[in-house]
Amino acid sequence: MSLRTATASINLSALSHNLKAIKKKAPDSKILAVLKANAYGHGLERIAQALPDVDALGVARIDEALALRVSGVVKPIVLLEGFFSKNDLAKLSANNLQTIIHNKEQLQALCAAKLAKPLKVWLKVDTGMHRLGINPEEFSYFYQQLSDSENVQKEIVLMSHLACADDLSSQVTTEQIALFDQLTADLPDDKSMANSAGLCAWPQSYYQWVRPGLTLYGISPMQDVSPSLSVEPVMTLQSSLIAIRSLNKGETVGYGGAWCSEKDTKIGVIAIGYGDGYPRHAKNGTPVLINGRRVSLIGRVSMDMITVNLGIDSTDEIGDVATLWGKSLPIEEIAECASTISYELLCNITRRVQMIIV
Repeated sequence: MSLRTATASINLSALSHNLKAIKKKAPDSKILAVLKANAYGHGLERIAQALPDVDALGVARIDEALALRVSGVVKPIVLLEGFFSKNDLAKLSANNLQTIIHNKEQLQALCAAKLAKPLKVWLKVDTGMHRLGINPEEFSYFYQQLSDSENVQKEIVLMSHLACADDLSSQVTTEQIALFDQLTADLPDDKSMANSAGLCAWPQSYYQWVRPGLTLYGISPMQDVSPSLSVEPVMTLQSSLIAIRSLNKGETVGYGGAWCSEKDTKIGVIAIGYGDGYPRHAKNGTPVLINGRRVSLIGRVSMDMITVNLGIDSTDEIGDVATLWGKSLPIEEIAECASTISYELLCNITRRVQMIIV
């Protein structure tokens, strides 16, 4: 008997396919590939090294950027949250890291620093997300200060972030783009606004740089509509059936007896749980794929195991592979069953899940 424990297969051919689809969608834009949060659970260094044709990489924090440099990545890296301390600036300069500037404290620290060479800077303006970014009325001041600083390379990238691009019924995206255009129209610098949802639905947000995240990994960011990008899931999460049991009508399964069988059946136990990153709040009926058919999750998700209803006529055997999400079972569907989003499921994959490169 040979059983597979929780395994995430990472398909680098799908990653390459997705990048080509993004380039076809925005052929005149440079690509900043977003690799924050361990490349959305796919493996930071692995994904970076598999993307030789992107123009830059985006991470959230300096530790992620330095890990890429240690692994041999020389491509431009942008800190999407900027630097957290003035003491980081020397590290940015020494490691050729680019930074976003989104508040006055960062601006003051950068302008006052003594650096061996100037930094490439992305200036972020808040056009409606109301998270990071300077206020529109501050834009001219920040732009002038950065333009005059010897610590800043003279070609600044101007950027903003779309808040509601996944919702085609919202007017917010149109308003954000109009405000961004108003602020930056007369400036020669490169501009960036489109995230994954922007790429799917808002070509007027492409500008000179696009910043794909979720779509790069083959997942739709859109609400209630099919994405306009033909992408393929990069990750397939699987494990094995480790037990099959007969269950009589009226018997319950798992902690708290959360599921009661309405008739005689067979149940399967799969070696995966919230300790691996499978969602704790996945509800009864969440689909799992076994031997080419969908079966339903039953009972509560445990730390190391889930149970599924195989059916009384099941011919499944111990050792059969169960797919939790992937090309044949969209992660978007699993996220909906767990009342969460695909991003969280990907980022919650834990270290004990074995990563296999396809």
